[in-house]
Amino acid sequence: MKYAEMNALALKNVSREDTLVVLPIAAVEQHGPHMPTGTDHIICTAVAEAVEANLPDSVLLLPTLWLGASQHHLRWGATLTSRVENYETLLCEICESLLGDGFRRILILNGHGGNIGPMQISLRRLQIDYPNTRLMAASYWSIAEDEIASQLEGKCKTVGHACEAETSLIMHLRPELVDESQLMNFDDYKLDMLEGVYLCNDMFQRTSQGATGRPDLASAQKGAAMFSKIVNRVTEVLKTLQLLPFPE
Repeated sequence: MKYAEMNALALKNVSREDTLVVLPIAAVEQHGPHMPTGTDHIICTAVAEAVEANLPDSVLLLPTLWLGASQHHLRWGATLTSRVENYETLLCEICESLLGDGFRRILILNGHGGNIGPMQISLRRLQIDYPNTRLMAASYWSIAEDEIASQLEGKCKTVGHACEAETSLIMHLRPELVDESQLMNFDDYKLDMLEGVYLCNDMFQRTSQGATGRPDLASAQKGAAMFSKIVNRVTEVLKTLQLLPFPE
């Protein structure tokens, strides 16, 4: 079920107790010299739509929120963003629209690293007023961590930024948007964790080109295999989430 393609009467007849509402969130921001600014939006939307196609009777898919919390990319340019505190409130307000309409199971499915903190805080804020609902959030790569790692050659075995994983996925989903003449080794990026301590640096401080990892190792074949595994794993996990009892 796709929320934006349904009329009010059809939505009124959707089960509030059993339906899992999925809100995909992403970003539009610079992705190095080789990738489109809409990378996160393209990947997250594709994953969400494929999962909904697998679970059309139990998942209610919202339109992808393309705007993200991307202030840490601004110094590279080519970035659209919301302030972190505003983004938290925006997510709360979208979810409140659903909760006020009676829906009781909401999953925020994330496709941008900068959204992780805001999405978790937004659910904390909501949970105070809606303690008997299932409020959940995850990035697609945290759900399919092992599946993604199995396809990567570089030392980074997860989704970074315009990296081997993201570049492979876009090569599969939208190959015409990848400038292959600009593919190179961006393994000189600085980590944001040191001895268990989070280092708050922006992407201009962390990267030499606004990208991380080994997109030079990316391929459409990797992307196709990875995408299939991600969709299968996210589908499997959503089936489990639909059966979780409501908290007391």
